[in-house]
Amino acid sequence: MAKLNSPELTSHDPSVYHFGSDNYAGAHPEVLDALKRVSGGHVPAYGDDPYTQRLRAWARDTFGQQALIYPVFNGTGANLLSLSSVVPRWGSVIAAPTAHINTDETGAPEITAGLKILPAQTEAGKITPEAVRAAASNRAFIHESQSCAVSVSNSTELGTVYSPEEFQAVAHTAHELDMAVHLDGSRLANAAVSCDAALADMVAGADIVSLGATKNGAMSAEAVLVLQPDRVSGIDYLHKVLLQLSSKARYQSAQLLAMFEGDLWKRNAQHANRQAVRLAQKLSDAGFTVPTQVQANTVIAQIDPEVAQAAHAAGLLFYAWPAVPSGHRFMCAWDTPDHAIDMLVERLAAHRA
Repeated sequence: MAKLNSPELTSHDPSVYHFGSDNYAGAHPEVLDALKRVSGGHVPAYGDDPYTQRLRAWARDTFGQQALIYPVFNGTGANLLSLSSVVPRWGSVIAAPTAHINTDETGAPEITAGLKILPAQTEAGKITPEAVRAAASNRAFIHESQSCAVSVSNSTELGTVYSPEEFQAVAHTAHELDMAVHLDGSRLANAAVSCDAALADMVAGADIVSLGATKNGAMSAEAVLVLQPDRVSGIDYLHKVLLQLSSKARYQSAQLLAMFEGDLWKRNAQHANRQAVRLAQKLSDAGFTVPTQVQANTVIAQIDPEVAQAAHAAGLLFYAWPAVPSGHRFMCAWDTPDHAIDMLVERLAAHRA
């Protein structure tokens, strides 16, 4: 059996970079250093440790004294905990058709939380105030699932970004209609960098936020950020019921502190966004069409099916994106290097020739 420091335990080539997801990237060294620093000795469990307490203080200092924060394991868990605490079992959630909660969570909101998703029309992947009004349920009709919340993804699954003003307009409409506002911020850092805005400005208007860190360099840490405690119900208990309360919460909190107490979140997102712009330009120069504006770390390009198939067979990892005809999605991460972009485009162009 291989020992812990044996090279046989490394089963991948660390020099290879992929574009299938920013989740493919490893953890940032500063995050790993933070995990080492907090690991010695014993501290109370289930969030009563000093690091989770420090995280709570950061949330209050950053988002207002009313803010609450709950470390969780993953983005799906963050979304379930958020929505379950603001939507009753008889309620539904308005979201973009491409929203992660609608297309990529295996029906978890419906199966686990009993919440119906109501897809709304979008423009460039973004919900508008008019779309919220159009999708809202008839409160006088008992046979219709009642829309109780709007969920907005920023950045969107198309890589587009809501400005703070755009998001606040959607939130204002939702509140006018007596609906809660959930912000799926798994890539909120990328959206904030794109807008050159502070995190607090990006979440203004939301009642509850899924605050992402894993895609931006953490290892296994997300958070639910409550901005309006009067809007939530039972979240302390739901944190446990939905299997998101870690017994060793110091490890989630340490990662979140490493990411957000300083500017690591911004530095990582800036790099990922810059590399996405570079990739889009390289693809365009090689003759591929990039039909959507690159605003965050997502690039969607139109690739002929036979070219994509040949590229996949050659070991290039990226995903088809059916929301765009012949669309394929390429994600840049906090550690995506120039040479990986150059190699990707060269190989795609070679398969096209």
